[in-house]
Amino acid sequence: QVQLVESGGGLVQAGGSLRLSCAASGSIFSANTMAWYRQAPGKQRELVATHTKGGSTNYADSVKGRFTISRDNAENTVYLQMNSLKPEDTAVYYCNARYTYGSYWGQGTQVTVSS
Repeated sequence: QVQLVESGGGLVQAGGSLRLSCAASGSIFSANTMAWYRQAPGKQRELVATHTKGGSTNYADSVKGRFTISRDNAENTVYLQMNSLKPEDTAVYYCNARYTYGSYWGQGTQVTVSS
């Protein structure tokens, strides 16, 4: 069982930046994929970014060039650097860890971008 705790959310003006962190209670070294998702009010949860064990990253088209996912296996932490934020980025952001034996979610952190 792995527990994930997100932090770093908050209120920011459009054009600003935030850095989200996801701290895992166990090792993320063996996680096949670490990912960030988000869910805006009234919308389905959507994939924002992924980071595989091999080091590959992938981003939703809506955040490409603005968001960067990184992974620190030694600290068991995953980050999401978010720049040039837009009001449409407002959502609860969730961390996800996918292992061969299961998938785990954090409780989410709220990001609100004002116009």
